[in-house]
Amino acid sequence: MSSSDGADGMASGRANSVRRTEVAVVGAGIGGLTAAVALRRLGVGVRIYERATELRAAGSALSVMGNAISALRSLDIDLGLEKRGQVIETFSIRDTRGEVIRDLPIRAVTERLGVPSVCVTRADLQEALLEGIGDVPLTLGAALSAYEVGEAGVTLRFEDGSEARADAVIGADGFNSAVRGQLAGPEESRDGGYICWLAVVPFEHPALRPGYVGHYWGTGRRFGLVDVGHGRYYWWGTKNMPAARSYGWDGGRDEIADTYAGWADEVTEIIRATPAEAVLAVPSRDRAFLERWGEGPVTLLGDAAHPMLTSLGQGSAMAVEDAVALARRLAAAPGDPAAAFRAYEDERRERTREMVAASRAVSELEQLADPGECALRDERLRLTGEEELERQQEAALRWPG
Repeated sequence: MSSSDGADGMASGRANSVRRTEVAVVGAGIGGLTAAVALRRLGVGVRIYERATELRAAGSALSVMGNAISALRSLDIDLGLEKRGQVIETFSIRDTRGEVIRDLPIRAVTERLGVPSVCVTRADLQEALLEGIGDVPLTLGAALSAYEVGEAGVTLRFEDGSEARADAVIGADGFNSAVRGQLAGPEESRDGGYICWLAVVPFEHPALRPGYVGHYWGTGRRFGLVDVGHGRYYWWGTKNMPAARSYGWDGGRDEIADTYAGWADEVTEIIRATPAEAVLAVPSRDRAFLERWGEGPVTLLGDAAHPMLTSLGQGSAMAVEDAVALARRLAAAPGDPAAAFRAYEDERRERTREMVAASRAVSELEQLADPGECALRDERLRLTGEEELERQQEAALRWPG
């Protein structure tokens, strides 16, 4: 069943009361679009406002892990991701030469949970979500400058002088959220200590098999190879460097190639196969965890609420979980979005707090630069019991909803 099928059926008997709440979603990224899909599914009125003048997915990819797919399935939402991307079949941690340090038991965990994890390009995921929102109004070029909560709801004011009104507002406007900025005031981001290079290219190599995810660990640098389906691979690389350089990185593909010179053949070959203009360079960053996500009929979702480093690959999944949990709370409390939002925040706070902390801890471990510490890290992973690895993965991949 697609996300556009049966919305009225699921909301039968209560559609009129639910639709009294008209929700404005600020931001048309993964979290905002998923929230609109879920709200529409449950019969809640929704509109989307996006600051960009056109929707363009950056040339990278992401993982929609099993916990996110479980959340979507709970609302009978099927985005067709297994056809658009590639189900993860193997997850291997390797050294710079390509020798296996440890194969992670993702296949056993996903089979036990009965839900796949899928790697997909951002463009393909965006396309699926845009199909899923159906007739939900989407306004582009709407850069939020401020909102005002009043007795009749919330007034949104945009930089071009226009206004909009809604009963409730969801800030899904990403790392530099305007909604969060008004809620929390000025904040400093936390640098992760390294740069990330990202690209998606057509690629094949005899060392790679369908559904492959490989993380290659070095000293102060890592590399990832991810099958995203249809003959395409997503790769990412990291390198420790000061924030002053990573935030204004102006190097080229030669620096990237030099960073991984002598590494496994599949690593050096995919870098060679990637046009320089296809590489995105982004600094690593998150924020200190925010305890208060909302006020009255206003709340935050996804990166606007809890931005995290990418080491666990759970950023998009947390946004999807947020969207489903929030939609359920709103549908269950028609006419009282403030109560629904506080219940949603209480439901999601500890889960996301743990993911933010775990992502930073894993990042620090994986980016170790001292060779002796790296050797100890690798040996500890080799010696970790299979049951413990399965327990860790299942805790992340099981949707708590």
